[in-house]
Amino acid sequence: MKISGAKIVVETLIEQGCNTVFGYPGGQVINLFDELYLCRDRIKHVLTAHEQGASHAADGYARATGKVGVVIATSGPGATNLVTGIATAYLDSVPMVAITGNVPCSLIGRDSFQEVDIVGVTMPVTKHNFIVKDVSELADTLRMAFKIAKSGRPGPVLVDIPKDVQIAKCEFTPESQPVVPYPLSFAPDDKLKEAAEIINSCERPYIYFGGGIIAGKASDELVAFANKIDAPMGCSLMGLSAVPADNPHFLGMQGMHGHYASSVAEDEADLVIALGARFSDRATGDKNRFAKNFRIVHIDIDSAELDKNIPANLAVQGDIKDALERLTAIVEEKKHEAWSARIDELKAEEVQRVESARSGRELDPFAIVDIVSEYEKDANIVTDVGQHQMWTARRYPLRKPRTFLTSGGLGTMGFGMGAAIGAAEATGRRSILFTGDGSFGMNLNELATSVTQNTPLTVVIMNNGVLGMVRQWQTLFFDRHYSNTTLDGRKTDFVKLAEAFGAKGVRVFTKDELRNAVQESFAYDGTFVIDCAVDCDEFVLPMLPPGGSIDDIITEIK
Repeated sequence: MKISGAKIVVETLIEQGCNTVFGYPGGQVINLFDELYLCRDRIKHVLTAHEQGASHAADGYARATGKVGVVIATSGPGATNLVTGIATAYLDSVPMVAITGNVPCSLIGRDSFQEVDIVGVTMPVTKHNFIVKDVSELADTLRMAFKIAKSGRPGPVLVDIPKDVQIAKCEFTPESQPVVPYPLSFAPDDKLKEAAEIINSCERPYIYFGGGIIAGKASDELVAFANKIDAPMGCSLMGLSAVPADNPHFLGMQGMHGHYASSVAEDEADLVIALGARFSDRATGDKNRFAKNFRIVHIDIDSAELDKNIPANLAVQGDIKDALERLTAIVEEKKHEAWSARIDELKAEEVQRVESARSGRELDPFAIVDIVSEYEKDANIVTDVGQHQMWTARRYPLRKPRTFLTSGGLGTMGFGMGAAIGAAEATGRRSILFTGDGSFGMNLNELATSVTQNTPLTVVIMNNGVLGMVRQWQTLFFDRHYSNTTLDGRKTDFVKLAEAFGAKGVRVFTKDELRNAVQESFAYDGTFVIDCAVDCDEFVLPMLPPGGSIDDIITEIK
């Protein structure tokens, strides 16, 4: 039977296992939204307040589940409003399919109303993108988009569909199963044997892992490997949640805003084993200084990342789960007692440094994170970008993979509300969003979405009246020239704002007030905003200066 292109889109989404899409309607996707209406008993559409919020929601859905997130928007401004969300997913390797409408094929290139070359715009921030000009190719193109999005190193794919293609009809034959990813590539035996020999010969191994461990479902293999070679572990921001925070080998995030013990241990190692990580500038600092003391074995699914930022002594391309399983089988079991004793010293030194750096104010950032974490053990932990992101990353006791959602590569302020909504929709669990007054202001319009969807969401605003991370840099590196980072002129009352949107809200100044608010929010069936008063002179410490190294670590503000 012949059906329209719009119906082919919806049927193909359902065929691919998609049960929820996020988006915003418009003239060039009205046919597609009509089919979503007709199929509303089989697939849910979540209407957001803005297309950027929809793209972040699809991203959050994907991060929380590992499934492909789907977002739909109309042509022109609807499509361009997705770009920040697509780029966010691209930089963090998140599987997403973005579907945009476009003007009819006959009007393309004529500066038609709401026409934009979204394929050209998104080419640098997608794994691949398509414009479909023949309805007979539509179903297979969408299937290919899903296949590409979830194969190898995941990422976003865009499919642009002109309106006349949505209206046109052709035969549609559904597939019985969703597409499967392309076959994995596996590390060569000789490379793993060489890696094992290097590991066996070292005395101070350090494992540095990233988001590839989560994407590759290799958490158990990572822990088994670390146990066998008796190595401390540190991670990138994207690696957080891959192993439980209380794992005895785990030192936490390293790098610019990472843990002291994790960063120093890496520098003092004689071998760094990098797993599913890309050595970003925030992880390395001064690249000429970074690997001064150690050799590197680097294993990653994406060959483009090998030797890209930091040259490795041995670079191994292949699926991380398989590589770790096989490598663990052939390395020698070791106990590095002297190295373990040094790690214990660094841990103790970190505790001392952290506690001495705390301001002593009753409701400091770590106290906020600690109190929230006491009450909810199974939530999606989401952040925006800024100081609050780093405080949460360093302090929250994450326990399971895919429970920490944050924008690492692009650093997108305003990511949090959409991602928290998407994660809650995907998992059925409460989302806890840690945000700042600056980041929250970027996309607070998505409160309308969370209230409408009755999303179980607790928003914890660390409200310091400034753009905290930029202000911290201004304090340290720009002689305290606080140019446009003080928000005192903004008189937004977040409690009244929450109530205006239909949510509940409270303002807290003390630990007891926060405990009461957290308990109330977790008992509340919907969205609850907690506005926490934080001093503007709370800083994320220790910190490596941009372009600096571990030699330049900053542990106090003078």
